[in-house]
Amino acid sequence: MKAHAIAPALLAALASPAAWPQAAHDALQPAGPQAAHIASLWWLAVAICAVVFVAILAALAWALWRAPRAQASTPPEISPPPAAERRHARGVAIALGVCIVLLVVILVGSISTDRALASLPLQDAVHIDLTGHQWWWEATYDDPQPDRIFHTANELHVPVGRPVIVTLHSDDVIHSFWVPSLDGKKDLIPGRTAQIEFRADRPGDYRGQCAEYCGLQHAFMALDVIAMPPGEYAAWAEAQRRPAADPADPQARRGRDLFLSGTCMMCHAILGTTASARSAPDLTHVASRARIAAGRLANTPENLAAWIHDPQAIKPGANMPANLLAPDDLHAVVAYLETLR
Repeated sequence: MKAHAIAPALLAALASPAAWPQAAHDALQPAGPQAAHIASLWWLAVAICAVVFVAILAALAWALWRAPRAQASTPPEISPPPAAERRHARGVAIALGVCIVLLVVILVGSISTDRALASLPLQDAVHIDLTGHQWWWEATYDDPQPDRIFHTANELHVPVGRPVIVTLHSDDVIHSFWVPSLDGKKDLIPGRTAQIEFRADRPGDYRGQCAEYCGLQHAFMALDVIAMPPGEYAAWAEAQRRPAADPADPQARRGRDLFLSGTCMMCHAILGTTASARSAPDLTHVASRARIAAGRLANTPENLAAWIHDPQAIKPGANMPANLLAPDDLHAVVAYLETLR
């Protein structure tokens, strides 16, 4: 990619609809039991509020229709007749009683939902450590065998029908994990550890989002949860555990050498190379991810080049600095990263 083509490519990337996350992001379309419990509670609350709203409007209309019409000469009514007073008192008491019953129904529904959320069976669960950074997600897939632990970023792949336990950490400020199609929200607080459990019951790509304002690029801190059939998930996990393959293409080999001799390896890790830093996303299999920059851009060579060339034009305030590489060097680095699948 030529230097003069970077700016047009960058503008095209940002203007394209593909620059925005396309995965499902709907709390009313649950794809797992946790989200279904929350959606049921939401519909219960909406139904009760709708009934109360209609009842209030009906009472207001009835009161306006039945209100006596007075003339200028009509003497003021200091106090209502005793019969009307008793009737009004009964009406208020009945309305108060109905409100108490409805509030109790919502309370019981909320408690039942909390218990249902806590009762998800967790046998044979997938364990993931998820750390929030400004502004990206670092995922570590835990395993009893240390050599089977692997890292990825901004994507969680999970098997359909199998519970997932996500242990949450924050590296800087308060973030909030929220994948509405799968579960509710859980905050990531610096210095504390939290945990959230969910299960995906059907395959799909479900968008997550940081739901706690965490700085300038809060809106562009997305996370895709990809639910896969168990066989596909097992194959994906095994592929993620493998180190990066040596590139066969001369240009890609040159890009690898540039990557490992420059400043990129000071922040990024690529398994199987001398790059082992952990302050930025693991790039061992970056080409297999659908999006880059925490969901900001589709993962295409053009977008990747634009991101490497000037990240601040895409996500101002991000920790990644600009890389003012010569056009041929930039093209070689992109060619190398495209081999990391």
